[in-house]
Amino acid sequence: MTNLASDTLLIFGRYARQTLSSRFQMLFGVLMPLLYLLFFGPLLTGLPLGAVGSSWQVLVPGLLLQLGLFGAAFSGFGIILEKHSGVVERMCVTPVSRLALLLGRVLRDTALFLFQAVLLVLAALVMGLRAPLPGVLIGFGFVALLTVSLASLSYALAFRVRTPQEFGPVINAVTMPSMLLSGLMLPMALAPGWLDALSHVMPVRYLVDAMRDAYVGQYATAHMLYGALAATVFAALAVTVGTRAFRAAGA
Repeated sequence: MTNLASDTLLIFGRYARQTLSSRFQMLFGVLMPLLYLLFFGPLLTGLPLGAVGSSWQVLVPGLLLQLGLFGAAFSGFGIILEKHSGVVERMCVTPVSRLALLLGRVLRDTALFLFQAVLLVLAALVMGLRAPLPGVLIGFGFVALLTVSLASLSYALAFRVRTPQEFGPVINAVTMPSMLLSGLMLPMALAPGWLDALSHVMPVRYLVDAMRDAYVGQYATAHMLYGALAATVFAALAVTVGTRAFRAAGA
């Protein structure tokens, strides 16, 4: 465990320094959710959204998960470039743990998206969001778990494709239905019965329902339980898949 922790910190430090050297990367990722907040949020004010709380307490949790969904899903682009430049091959011949090779990258991604999530919440507070601090912190926890899950799967997929041109369409084909069926923009309670039922196959649906409960101060709910279970199980499975991808790359 000591070696795993030190290896993970080593890999995390390498990629964190790369991220810190690019302010463009740190700030640009929050642009799309911020535009939704500025231009879509005011349209929902006063509308009956079929959920407890204000329109901001409905929209902001969805935007935070959207940030993790689209950002983490495209994390694998870096692996594709590193494969072609020989970086992955050189790392895999070292004694560094394969789990650490994954976790170091994933933790960098998680730290980046949590930073962007804080910026988004601060902007939402200016726009009119009112939410309890424990609920906001719980929301950050869900964003972190979603980032761990999707970044791990993204890295695993990156080992299976050869070029970014193959990677991008696959990610878009997964993320867009996930966004539409998970109720990130509007609660699925507004959807027809068949669409609401179909949305339950999406793990993100349970996370967004739990976060919306947290943002209105409701913590001991079925949504919160299902969200925590879905986020934890999804993260565990994704890390397992990602670790196997790194092991296969070094075999």
